[in-house]
Amino acid sequence: MGALLEVVIPVFLVIGFGYVAVKRGLFSDSGVDGLMRFTQKFAIPCLLFQAISTLDLAAVFDWRLLVSFYTGAISGFILGLLGARYLFGRPWDDAVAIGFCCLFSNSVLLGIPISERAYGTASLASNFVIIAIHSPVCYMIGITTMEIVRNKGGTGLETVRAILKAMFSNALVIGLSLGIIVNLTGIVLPTVLTEAVALMVRAALPAALFALGGVLVRYRPEGDMRTIAFVVAISLVVHPAITWCVGSYFALPVEGFRAAVLTGAMAPGVNAYLFADMYGNARRVAASSVLVGTAATVLTAWAWLHFLG
Repeated sequence: MGALLEVVIPVFLVIGFGYVAVKRGLFSDSGVDGLMRFTQKFAIPCLLFQAISTLDLAAVFDWRLLVSFYTGAISGFILGLLGARYLFGRPWDDAVAIGFCCLFSNSVLLGIPISERAYGTASLASNFVIIAIHSPVCYMIGITTMEIVRNKGGTGLETVRAILKAMFSNALVIGLSLGIIVNLTGIVLPTVLTEAVALMVRAALPAALFALGGVLVRYRPEGDMRTIAFVVAISLVVHPAITWCVGSYFALPVEGFRAAVLTGAMAPGVNAYLFADMYGNARRVAASSVLVGTAATVLTAWAWLHFLG
């Protein structure tokens, strides 16, 4: 119960404040858009840049960590894709979008604050290793599969361009990429710049959680409830369970094991809806899965924290 009260509930209270503020008209819908834009395009990219640029990559990189997490993620994508197609009879285009919901965990807005509160800031190195390739890997899988399914006669070069455009027009990927460049080249940044970035970073997580609550007001769970429940079960139970099994098999060290399982146990991220909206497929399922999954994470994250110790 201590983990629920001390780790999970504070994070979701901030999300709840944002939800209630917008629901009651105390914070405007356009204000939420502006706050989400600030966090997604500026503050969180600064957070990722700061974390990756100062990370000792040689010390924290562990192939077992990535294999454990992404085996769970990709398994979730395949199960979501095939389940949507053969269990629920959805068209292949919809099935890809639903599979993407099962693939894309909310590694930043939920994974980081819950992990930080549970295990401390020093434990986040493994989280950032996962996040460093999260968007590129997920978008590459999702876009490539969607382009193959749609089969509109596009060339392989056009598919590659679509993938690269989606990845590198994403501010989070840009922040990560710049952080990796600074890390690998050993560039020493001026103190005035690092202090400015640090100021942005301090605003990132509370503002992002509040904005996430405001955004969730728009998503109403309606229809397709069996499909939504299927997506939520894969995201919150199957993905982390597979990650747990693979991490145990490879004897992943405790900090990496916790980061991989807990990140895998997060609800579908807002990017799941953005992907569905980009292609115009399964938008209602994606939006409702984000909402229902985020609410359910209150209890499932507590359970996983209990198992992890």
